[in-house]
Amino acid sequence: MPTSYFTTQNHAGFKKRETNSINAERQTMRSWEQYVEGRLDTNEIERGLAGVRPEILKSWDRSKDLGISALSQASPKKLTAENIFTLTQKNQTLVIAARAAFARLAPHLAESGAILILTDKNGTIIEAIGDPETIDAGRDIQLEIGGVWAEGVIGTNGIGTALSTGTPAYVHASEHFCVGIKAWTCAAAPIFDPLDKSIAGVLDLSGPPAIFRPHNLALVVAAAREIEIALAEGLREERTLLLEALIDSPSTHSSTDGIVLLNRAGRIVYNRNTDKISSRRKQDLVIGRKLLAMKPEMTDGQLAEAIPRELVIKGVELLKTGGETRGAVLILPGDSQSKKPAARSQSVKISARSGVEEDEIEIIGNCPRMLEAMDYARRAAEANVTVLVQGETGVGKELFARLIHSHHKKKNAPYVAVNCAAISSDLIGGELFGHVAGAFTGALREGKVGKFELANSGVICLDEIGDMPLELQSYLLRTLEQRAVYRIGCNRRRAIDVQLVAMTNRNLRNDIEEGNFRRDLFYRISAIVIEVPPLRERGDDIQLLVDQFNGVLSRKFGRPLLTFDDSARTALGTYRWPGNVRELRNTIERLCLLAKSERISMWDLPPDITSPDDDMILPAGHVSVPADKLNLDDIESIAIQRTIELENGNLSKVAASLGISRPTLYRKIKLYGLERGK
Repeated sequence: MPTSYFTTQNHAGFKKRETNSINAERQTMRSWEQYVEGRLDTNEIERGLAGVRPEILKSWDRSKDLGISALSQASPKKLTAENIFTLTQKNQTLVIAARAAFARLAPHLAESGAILILTDKNGTIIEAIGDPETIDAGRDIQLEIGGVWAEGVIGTNGIGTALSTGTPAYVHASEHFCVGIKAWTCAAAPIFDPLDKSIAGVLDLSGPPAIFRPHNLALVVAAAREIEIALAEGLREERTLLLEALIDSPSTHSSTDGIVLLNRAGRIVYNRNTDKISSRRKQDLVIGRKLLAMKPEMTDGQLAEAIPRELVIKGVELLKTGGETRGAVLILPGDSQSKKPAARSQSVKISARSGVEEDEIEIIGNCPRMLEAMDYARRAAEANVTVLVQGETGVGKELFARLIHSHHKKKNAPYVAVNCAAISSDLIGGELFGHVAGAFTGALREGKVGKFELANSGVICLDEIGDMPLELQSYLLRTLEQRAVYRIGCNRRRAIDVQLVAMTNRNLRNDIEEGNFRRDLFYRISAIVIEVPPLRERGDDIQLLVDQFNGVLSRKFGRPLLTFDDSARTALGTYRWPGNVRELRNTIERLCLLAKSERISMWDLPPDITSPDDDMILPAGHVSVPADKLNLDDIESIAIQRTIELENGNLSKVAASLGISRPTLYRKIKLYGLERGK
């Protein structure tokens, strides 16, 4: 049977020490009572006659300043089961590193009266082993998994005091600040993160006062150092795996590129050449810094979106081994590369449809989210499934509908577009599904073929589907499920083979909760969801689009190409673009028509772009709202109101500029309570 570290020895010397300990504890208790009542003599403290260790008195002061009640009987804070699970997963690296130390000490704790506790960096317990009776008693004061033991929650205690001071600490019996935990003794040591030397957690040994021994603290410190060594070993293994995955990855980089490796928690575990990059955020690229919050299910596009906007990246890729995501690599251009013109975009050209007078369409961009959206569109076309395209007003959702159509398996497949918000609720049913003569008031005398029938064997695009009347949504659901239409006023079934592309700038999930959109229809139309990113989140794509529109519009108006100086490009790149790509195109068009010189500086740009309020955007009604609190409706109302002001109240020009019909514009002006201007 192993010898326990905590077995009481019956030597005469120990009895004398025990008597002294009891006397000291009584003195500490009297001092605590005087302290709580405000009667502790300062001179006694200075002369060391109060029987209170200086570090304990400082902790009492902190507890008092934090407003902790000395009459508390237990920790008042404990996480729910769901939050405990989340916290444990978040601290999985620490839990794994502690396993060997816990396994080594477990046999000595079984009948010792002591429990060994592991907490996270905030003092929340994530692991506990030891004497069953003590574990049971700990539940009375929430000294259990999920209990929070920071000084700011329960005052002076081993865990909280070690966290506050960053040094090993023991707190014995009456030294605790709160009366309900004075029947305990504890010794705790912080565990330091090998990456940045911050506190990763605390290891604590707690139990009744009888387990107190001077060597308890030394034991805990040694075990904490053992866990730190295990953390460092795990870090080395993790970094090696990431470097091996980087070598095996298809990503390309030069010897001057900055390389940053992130682990699964989004922390930097390796960097190279980061001192040579030009980004304002390069000081954030030190080893140990948490750059972003990574999730196991992240795609490359979502990862790129999560990267701080100020950080210019050349490439980003998830790193995997054995099919499991281990982390990610960021490739950053060095100073010499970052000063070069932006790389040529990856573009997709869509030819004009046969028999339709329209220009060739080009979708350009290097933004990972745009590339991902384009890839989804191609795959959706191949699979011939329903697609929901979501994004703010002006991002170019209709381009993705055309992209899907251009990849249709049938050459010259029909393409029919319908704006659900531009047709009155009385007529939209007949427009979509057709009607027979006299089916309803206003129906054509000879009847009408609906848009679904016209799109047979092709693609139908329903824009602003969130505005479809609720009573017609059941019609649409039946059409999709049965792959057939019934003209209004007719029971004859007409089979169709149509791929639906629905588009919206609304949050349909919110509409579902508010009873304005059918849940079953939402799931039916969202087999594939394409999220088109707003222009402000597309980084260098802004400059690519400036150059594209400059070329197209200069040719259209027969003018020389404009040249944009650095100040103009910076202003265009940092503006938030509430009207998105449509607003950018309108801005370049205005410059092509009205600029007095071919060289454009920031002073030639509209005031909204050159003098924006970085933190606040003024929506309709001029009520200040933080930019990160705006929803899609706010952004749409801002774009419409600004366009009304730019066009001096000419609503025909406003509708044309925004690419919407006049009925839709009138409806939205009324919906948002906008000012119509002159």
